Amino acid sequence: MHASQGRSVGLGLALLSAFAFGGSGVAAKPLIEAGLDPLHVVWLRVAGAALVMLPIAWRHRDLVRRRPALLAGFGLFAVAGVQAFYFASLSRIPVGVALLVEYLAPALVLLWVRFVRRRPVSRAAAVGVVLAVGGLACVVEVWAGLSFDVIGLLLALGAACCQVGYFLLSDQGGDPADPAEAVDPLGVIAYGLLIGALVLTVIAQPWGMDFALLTGGVDMGGSDIAAPLLLGWIVLVATVLAYGTGVVSVRRLSPQVAGVVACLEAVIATVLAWVLLGEHLSAPQILGGFVVLVGAFIAQTSTPQPTARAGGVGDTELLGAEAAEAAETAEVVGEGDGLSAGRTAT
Repeated sequence: MHASQGRSVGLGLALLSAFAFGGSGVAAKPLIEAGLDPLHVVWLRVAGAALVMLPIAWRHRDLVRRRPALLAGFGLFAVAGVQAFYFASLSRIPVGVALLVEYLAPALVLLWVRFVRRRPVSRAAAVGVVLAVGGLACVVEVWAGLSFDVIGLLLALGAACCQVGYFLLSDQGGDPADPAEAVDPLGVIAYGLLIGALVLTVIAQPWGMDFALLTGGVDMGGSDIAAPLLLGWIVLVATVLAYGTGVVSVRRLSPQVAGVVACLEAVIATVLAWVLLGEHLSAPQILGGFVVLVGAFIAQTSTPQPTARAGGVGDTELLGAEAAEAAETAEVVGEGDGLSAGRTAT
């Protein structure tokens, strides 16, 4: 019962994170159309969230000494890397293509677990990934602007790899053998945002931004909305809330399951754009959204089954839907370390 409740909470947090992340584009687009550079919007998003999380960073300042590699990795990959690679790819390939390549991350997580970690994965997880990626292709209508640009595709793949880092690093330190070594997810997020803000400051060069654009109103689907209100949504909801619920959901589910549920971000973004910005959905987009939902539902039924610890290294997690199958697999492959131990975008 306890495990079932934990999975339900994790799924709810993953859905909330997907909604929060999915709403970022709808709030950012009016600011960009008003004249702000996309990279400047990203910098405002990350820097603003870093300021909000400063008290939490101070509270967990011991993490700088205890887990410097984890903090640096989260800031470089999960925060700055996803944003920088994605926006760089948009300058060379269509948005739909870039988004689809970025959301290959769940499939890459599955490949990492299977071939790098050499751990079994369930059929449910694999089927869920295939359905989610296929449905996502319909949601973004990848065929509408398909073009082949090697550099652009490599940049988008870089964003996908950084998003893999987000899911894997989010799971780091969630359930260690020694409770004293546990890592508070909010502390990781706070320092990740601080490091990401520093990196993006070099990339975006915000000193050239027209800050006057943030003092007035902007057009959002025919309505005049205060720019500070949209910026507040981007910082507090689409960044602070999104990262916070996302990291916790990964720890309660698993990187591969949470990654598939994250594909809903594209569906949510498309629906919100339809409702708030008047960007209408086509029949393939509606069908694709349904397929993504089905894929996410199937994948979330595949949750790790905990067994006894081995040598105090970490939790032994096997990716199967039934405990009996997990136990048989454990005997065959002889796994002794936990998926949460020693892990490496947006």
